[in-house]
Amino acid sequence: MVEALKATLNSLEEKKRQTPTIVNSTSSAKSVGPIAAKLDYEALAKEYIEFTYKNPTIFHVVKTVGEELTAAGFSYVAERDSWADLKPGKYFTTRNGSSITAFNVGKDWTPIKGCGIIGSHIDALTVLVKPNSTKNKVDGYELLGVANYAGSLSDVWWDRDLGIGGRIIVKEGDKIVTKLVDSTPHPIAHIPTLAPHFGTPSKGPFNPETQAVPVVGFSSEEPAPATDDEKLSPLYGKHSITLLRYVSKLSGVAVKDINQIDLQLYDIQKGAFGGLNNEFIFAPRIDDRICSFAAYKALIDAEVDDESFSIVGLFDHEEVGSATRTGIKGGLIESVITRVAASKYFGASSPEDLKQIYSNTIILSADVNHLLNPNFSQVYLEHHKPVPNKGLTLAMDSNGHFATDQIGVALLEELSRINNDNLQYFQIRNDSRSGGTIGPSISLQTGARTIDLGIPQLSMHSIRATTGSKDVGLGIKFFKGFFKNWRATYDKYDDL
Repeated sequence: MVEALKATLNSLEEKKRQTPTIVNSTSSAKSVGPIAAKLDYEALAKEYIEFTYKNPTIFHVVKTVGEELTAAGFSYVAERDSWADLKPGKYFTTRNGSSITAFNVGKDWTPIKGCGIIGSHIDALTVLVKPNSTKNKVDGYELLGVANYAGSLSDVWWDRDLGIGGRIIVKEGDKIVTKLVDSTPHPIAHIPTLAPHFGTPSKGPFNPETQAVPVVGFSSEEPAPATDDEKLSPLYGKHSITLLRYVSKLSGVAVKDINQIDLQLYDIQKGAFGGLNNEFIFAPRIDDRICSFAAYKALIDAEVDDESFSIVGLFDHEEVGSATRTGIKGGLIESVITRVAASKYFGASSPEDLKQIYSNTIILSADVNHLLNPNFSQVYLEHHKPVPNKGLTLAMDSNGHFATDQIGVALLEELSRINNDNLQYFQIRNDSRSGGTIGPSISLQTGARTIDLGIPQLSMHSIRATTGSKDVGLGIKFFKGFFKNWRATYDKYDDL
């Protein structure tokens, strides 16, 4: 992944600071100029739909975000390299090809100025191909061994057109590199429901190991035997030769040269506008590609001064607790701040410097929240029923599942007034359980004031969800206002 990313970045160096391109639903492109010049909600929604369609896995997202950052004047810095000589400017770094952090640090920044940070997650509910995906045929049906990720094999994932993609690990000479693959628009799998005519067995509960197995083919004959070359692959015997040949065709890499696969199944249907007046977006992977999309777009176009240190971190594994090196608990945000501060230019390397930085920092934990479902209005707390196309939603929880405190609420309400935004509010009822975000983790790790908020959506954790068609643009607008105004506004708060 790193080698592929470097090659892409090198090819993009001459395209820095380009005007953003918005791609419409018919795949034709038009330039709409910087976001700051005109907030075109429809164009931004179209671009988001295209983004989530063309980037079905987390690895594709990291690659594309890296390319866009490079085109906007950000320089790639590898974690493995020394940052001692890092100077003020725009940069980004990646980890494992599945998390990415971008930052813009001004020449006059000092620890007392802290950091303005937006953190989100780019992992989405998906289905992972097992390390050994072989399964016995059932009367000619070829099946694929898969594992659920964060509960993805529920019945809301059945009867969908599922593509396959992700990355493969390949040996090229003396180097190990990764290549991305994506079967879109070709679906290769389907998890069939049992018709209601069969009575009780069709009603569940269902066993996700034995009754949610993707069907990937049918043949009354066995495939052609593996060749001697194909048998040289370390994956021979761990996956069907039919699957390995399909991946080989997608990637252009011979079966024998594929050392490992990191593949997922996902809904290949493209997002679309919906509603009588196109009030909605219907799309896969909204949780949480949408807040991530809004955050990095806002950073690219943010109005920041020479005293600011603005950061966007997009992370893996939030849906399963974040406790990995690529999740928020892996410390990539803290590593970036420590290394930038300790560079020769800034020279802020003492424990005291770091404590001062975090004490003056505001972190927005940006994750989707719940739109009001009109068919179940009674399960929502009164006065806490977000609606589409109005504004971001503050997430609160008295039991600490979200990091928002009342000072944070007051701060964001003031920022909203300055930026002419609307805020909505969500808290779960006492008889329901709350979800979680990266917010409590990053606030615990850093001690920085952290505020949970996000773009609201319907059908959270389904394979396909709904949000307002203006909500992408409203998210970008809010995050841009945050980067511009948070420091001067927070300076009014007295040692809180």
